[in-house]
Amino acid sequence: MAFFQDSRPGRAPFLNAPPVVLWLIAVMLAFHAARVFAPGAWPEDVLLRYAFVPGRYADAVSSGALSLRDVFDLSAPFLGYLFLHGDFTHVGVNSLWLLAFGPIVVRRLGTAKFLLFFFICGVVAALTHLVVYWGDPMPVVGASGAVSGLMGAGMRIFYGNMLGKPLAPLNSRPIIGFSLVWIIGNAITGIFRIGVADGVSLVAWVAHLGGYFAGLVLIGWFDPLSLKVPEARSA
Repeated sequence: MAFFQDSRPGRAPFLNAPPVVLWLIAVMLAFHAARVFAPGAWPEDVLLRYAFVPGRYADAVSSGALSLRDVFDLSAPFLGYLFLHGDFTHVGVNSLWLLAFGPIVVRRLGTAKFLLFFFICGVVAALTHLVVYWGDPMPVVGASGAVSGLMGAGMRIFYGNMLGKPLAPLNSRPIIGFSLVWIIGNAITGIFRIGVADGVSLVAWVAHLGGYFAGLVLIGWFDPLSLKVPEARSA
């Protein structure tokens, strides 16, 4: 029988987050600080080179043949834009959302699969934006498309736990309801151009939706509990 209880306070939720989430936040903050405090024209040059600009791809298609350097320059922004942000508020908000939805996905997938999942959602978010805004010259920056993918995955894991399933079904009431709210909320930001400043799109609502639905669907391909083959019953 215990007579003494540990009166030490528990660790704060931030410190309880998996290391990969904290490292990802640190990298985003470091990249932004390095860019904005870089000397001379570097801040603008890095933004123009690695932000996601749909018009760049329209120009490439019209120009015809591409060199290896052109292929790299066109490929790099699909990941590079995730680590570029408009200001410290922008990177701070994305960090908080990552802290909110990253841990539940990491604990299900593990570090390596989590990072792969995060980047795939970011690429799908960029592709979705590219298709809808083909030829648009406005640069898009920020990790919110990839974080939206974590949100979609996190919702299926969270509600799946409540329903006693590995993942909540895509046609379940909680997933449909949350998805409708997310679609409407992002459509409103798009209609009223919320998050557009200084010629840069900070809240690319179509990319949000692309990332979200990528996470919602692809988590079923990544989740080890969903992929586990039931053992055959012995006769």
